[in-house]
Amino acid sequence: MAIEFTDSNFQEVALDNEGVSVVDFWAEWCGPCRMITPIIEELATEYEGRARIGKVNVDHNPEVSSKYGIRSIPTILFLKNGEVVDKQVGVASKKVLEDKINRYL
Repeated sequence: MAIEFTDSNFQEVALDNEGVSVVDFWAEWCGPCRMITPIIEELATEYEGRARIGKVNVDHNPEVSSKYGIRSIPTILFLKNGEVVDKQVGVASKKVLEDKINRYL
């Protein structure tokens, strides 16, 4: 199951850990976001123990969304050791996301 990243836990859960974090910025009203949700959930299960994969609801977590300049959703950030190393804006296939994750593992 995907992690729920929030303004209050983002530093601890996504940034203060070694390794890879994948953060999907989304909103309930966003149609393309709903299209990518099942892919994010699958990746969270498949990469459990190897990468932290989760979601940030931009409507409920404005601080972290603003910090990373999220202007379009879905936007997926790929972090390694707390630093942004890649970004995907818009819907992407599972294969594209897997390739990006595998590049940083």
